[in-house]
This record gives sequence, structure tokens and C-alpha cells, in this order.
Amino acid sequence: MGNSIIAILLAAGLSSRMGQPKLLLPWGRTTVLGQVVSTFAAAGMEEIIIVTGGVHKQIESQAAELAKDYPVRTVYNPAYPRGQMIRSIQVGLAALDSHSHAALIGLGDQPQIREETVRRICSAYILSRSLLVFPSFQNRRGHPWLIARPLWPRILALPASTTSRQFINSYARQVEYVAADQSILQDLDTPEDYDSLRP
Repeated sequence: MGNSIIAILLAAGLSSRMGQPKLLLPWGRTTVLGQVVSTFAAAGMEEIIIVTGGVHKQIESQAAELAKDYPVRTVYNPAYPRGQMIRSIQVGLAALDSHSHAALIGLGDQPQIREETVRRICSAYILSRSLLVFPSFQNRRGHPWLIARPLWPRILALPASTTSRQFINSYARQVEYVAADQSILQDLDTPEDYDSLRP
């Protein structure tokens, strides 16, 4: 992908419904977070920023291990207890350098996401330079999604009370959609989710 698109993985949640740090749960030969990182790296992402918050010391320790094999670094969201995803996105965007043209926003608890989906979103942006690119399954948008640099100042200026959905809806006419499978809608919130989706 070159250095124009940087991945931001949101990993600041408290895992309250899971009852334990879900990103550190086993997933195949790695962990939930490890699987997401390896998928994004295999899709060509040359930098992956993990936004930590809840259990950040454990997540940062896991990220340090992943950094031995993947282009990973972490940034910390001190406002994580308030649970607004928009703040983690802002923290991630603020950590990007001036060479980045777009950010791909992914979820740390979405280990079943497909490498092909990540590639198709990035390819769509490279071809069209759309401000927002979303994967879509049965007319429902999911993760990961891409936001181009021209919109970064606007999202960085939003108050913490704003939801990512509100922001995206305000630019609905500028969204480009990429067909994907149902994995873009699935994440791991509960033990039942984990048991049903784990390999």
C-alpha cells in the first residue's frame, strides 16, 4: 500500500460483556488482536496503530510481541472509560504523520475479517480518492472503513459526545461502498460470540 494508508485498530474497550480482555483470547495460533494485526499486515498495511485504553498494559505488552513480526505501534486513549469510539479515532488520527493520505479504521475484536476485504477497501480509495470508503453486506455498512485526510480536521474537531455514526451520516452522500461478506458486521462482545466464531 505504500505509506499513504495507515491502519488504526481500536482496542481501548473494557471488554465488560466478555468478562475478560477479549483481545488477548486465543484465536488459532495467536490471539484475537494478533489475528487482526496479521490480516491487516498481509493485506499490505505498512503501519498499524493500535489505540489502547482498558487493560492497556496487557494490550501494549501483546503489541510489543506483535511488533517483532509486524509494523505495529500503540497510542493510548486516556478517555477510554467514557467509551466513545470517536475519541479513540481522534487519538489514532492525531498520531499519524504528514505523509499519510488516508486512515483505515478497524476493530481489534474483529479477527474473522478477511484480507481480501481490507485490500478491496484500500484499492477502491486508491482508484477513486473518495473521502469515505465502507464495506457493505446486504446494505449494511461495517468495519474496517477508510477516511481520507481532507476529513481528518473535521473529525478531530468533534466533541467527545459525537458518535462515529453521526459523523458518517453527515457525509453519507460522499461514501463509496465496497461489497463484502458478513464478517464486516461481526465482532466479539460476549462469550457466546467468541464460542460461535472462533476457529
